[in-house]
Amino acid sequence: MPHPLTSELRELQRRIEEAARSYGLDFFDIVYEVLDWEEINEVAAYGGYPARYPHWRFGMEYLELSRSYAYGLSKIYEMVINNDPTYAYLLAANHVVDQKLVMCHVCGHGDFFKHNFSFAHTNRKMVDEMANHAARIRRYMEVHGEEEVERFLDRCLSLDNLIDYNAPHIRRHPVVEPQESEEEPPAVREPRKFRAKGYMDAFINPAAALQEERERLAEEQKREERFPPRAEKDVMLFLMMHAPLRNWERDVLGIVREEAYYFAPQGRTKIMNEGWASYWHSRLMTERILEPAELIDYADHHAGTVAPHPGRLNPYKLGIELWRDIEERWDKGRHGPDWEACDDFQLRRTWDTGEMKGREKIFEVRRHYNDVTFIDEFLTPEFVRRHGLFSYEYNPMTGQYIISDRDFKAVKEKLLFALTNFGQPWIEVSDANHLNRGELLLTHVYEGIPLQLDMARETMENIHALWKRPVRLETYVDDRAVVLGFDGSAHSSEERDAEVV
Repeated sequence: MPHPLTSELRELQRRIEEAARSYGLDFFDIVYEVLDWEEINEVAAYGGYPARYPHWRFGMEYLELSRSYAYGLSKIYEMVINNDPTYAYLLAANHVVDQKLVMCHVCGHGDFFKHNFSFAHTNRKMVDEMANHAARIRRYMEVHGEEEVERFLDRCLSLDNLIDYNAPHIRRHPVVEPQESEEEPPAVREPRKFRAKGYMDAFINPAAALQEERERLAEEQKREERFPPRAEKDVMLFLMMHAPLRNWERDVLGIVREEAYYFAPQGRTKIMNEGWASYWHSRLMTERILEPAELIDYADHHAGTVAPHPGRLNPYKLGIELWRDIEERWDKGRHGPDWEACDDFQLRRTWDTGEMKGREKIFEVRRHYNDVTFIDEFLTPEFVRRHGLFSYEYNPMTGQYIISDRDFKAVKEKLLFALTNFGQPWIEVSDANHLNRGELLLTHVYEGIPLQLDMARETMENIHALWKRPVRLETYVDDRAVVLGFDGSAHSSEERDAEVV
């Protein structure tokens, strides 16, 4: 059971929030709960929420977290969730300096959740909504059987990355049942002929031209009749609306999709969000909250949080340093055409116009950017060199990571590529009546990285269980264009004529 804040912690919360607001941070009311290590692992397994629908994966996550804590491999200091009010959890075993740091960190997260555009359309009452989801799924288990509902949940969860991550929020289309149409099929379109007298008709309207126009019109008509008329990125939504699902199945799929969209902005802003929270806990602790006797403990904890990891990205480190860099650049006027045109090394090193607009700029950036646009616009060659952000590759001969590329453009492109769509493949619904047989044709938007075929085939099996018809997937294997298929009993693979994009 959660424990209430002690009077000491309540006073710390008041001081820290007052200091945070004096710097310009603005957040919803924060509700803290103090948990022991078992309780905080339980909440962490549920993604930070006190109630979720029953599913075996939460138990697996709890077991992993508990073992990691017991063996001293990891420790959860805090958790904070996007809600109004904002809920945050403190570990009861933390020292006072750790609780101070966590509260300062939470203030940064709370401000980011409230003001960044990616979260503008998220459900601010998600604690209640999660409890509602749990109640509905438990009711379905009582009616249809725990095993059947859990099996369907497994299929839905395997598809929770097949959404449109670029959508600003969930677009709630009405779910309609397919209806029989009594309309006649559209007439075949004929090309328009120029008016001409009979003896001139063959010359003014040549047969070859008419045939060419007839084929063009047929192709145009075919495109117009294609379903969906354009590629659908939100595969889960398409299945919700058009797959032959029972009402409870459609509702469960909608629950999984809604939660996927709720968590998506957190993935799209991981570097910005953690960097922003780390930036502000650093400012608040060192300038307003920290006691002299607590300096060593704070420095040890902070250093562990933002320590660089050779060969892999630490979002806390990259985020906090990039926020500091933006503030310094706009304080010193190191932006704009004059700065970009300057090629004098000494002048650039000492450049300072006294602009002092850094604080204003970082608050503007925290509102309007996500990780991809953040990195794309504000990562500079000087920053990359200063922080050693090179491309690394694992060398099996030495068992170590080595620098593979120092070029700024290459490093930036690799980082952006890893962040785009969370590194997940782009899968679109291209045709829901492929070959005029009701087959579902999916297309992998290929960008040089092939799919993991075993996972792709398992996912196709789960989509088939929802669609109830054969499923095909256009992709690339060894730079060869192929079509993978699953008809409900066996997998297939055939080459297709296409050029690698």
